Amino acid sequence: MNSTYQAPSHLIKTPEEIEKMRVAGRLAAEVLEMIKPHIQPGVSTFEIDKICHDYIVNVQQAIPACLGYGAAPGRAAFQYATCTSVNHVVCHGIPSENKILKQGDILNIDVTVIKDGYHGDTNMMYIVGGETSILANRLCNVAQEALYRGIEVVKSGAYVGDIGAVIQKYVESERFSVVREYCGHGIGATFHDEPQILHYGQKNTGMRLEAGMTFTIEPMVNAGVWQTKTLGDKWTVVTKDHKLSAQYEHTLLVTDTGVEILTPRPDEDLSRFTS
Repeated sequence: MNSTYQAPSHLIKTPEEIEKMRVAGRLAAEVLEMIKPHIQPGVSTFEIDKICHDYIVNVQQAIPACLGYGAAPGRAAFQYATCTSVNHVVCHGIPSENKILKQGDILNIDVTVIKDGYHGDTNMMYIVGGETSILANRLCNVAQEALYRGIEVVKSGAYVGDIGAVIQKYVESERFSVVREYCGHGIGATFHDEPQILHYGQKNTGMRLEAGMTFTIEPMVNAGVWQTKTLGDKWTVVTKDHKLSAQYEHTLLVTDTGVEILTPRPDEDLSRFTS
């Protein structure tokens, strides 16, 4: 029997909350646009993070949500504004002066901005130096298309499981794998809320989507096996087989007619989502 359930009422945003989410989402997307010219061979991920941090705080007058986030027993809080994940790093890569970008690297920058108490969360891939291997380029393209295919099924009355099912089917048809240990999440005044958005699974399962819900879809796509491991810093997640990984993320709003992307960037063709 399929397991489905209704969304708790607190997940349905008011028009005022939705407008704050639009602002926070726009600012997060602007960070990813702003940083593009700085991503060059020879630059450290620490420098990239510092530029993003200063832009969020000084230009946007906003708060980097990741800075000071996630302290737990045996794990210090994250100390940077962005996660910078290079090549086989799946997510939560820690910016470092010692991590120097090289020609052909693939880099994910994940940024969450808090503005007026609400979060905008997004990430994307960058190809360092503009060219990379055929495999790395295809992996990045598949990860982005996987995100888009997940977004396409978002509408009031659909189920969370519909998102994971379409993403898994597409990624595996491209002979890649979907990471299972990490997922998308509800977002608003809270950084990580219900529902969990798995990027694999079965249609017609999980929470039923309703207009006013906001959450992220952020599939992590691996060139090899889907399994991962976490390094000794308790943050950095890498592929178990050290093959490449790529990820794209948007924050989304379920509407009466479908979906609104709250973190769109000018470089994207989002025409398929306009109703």
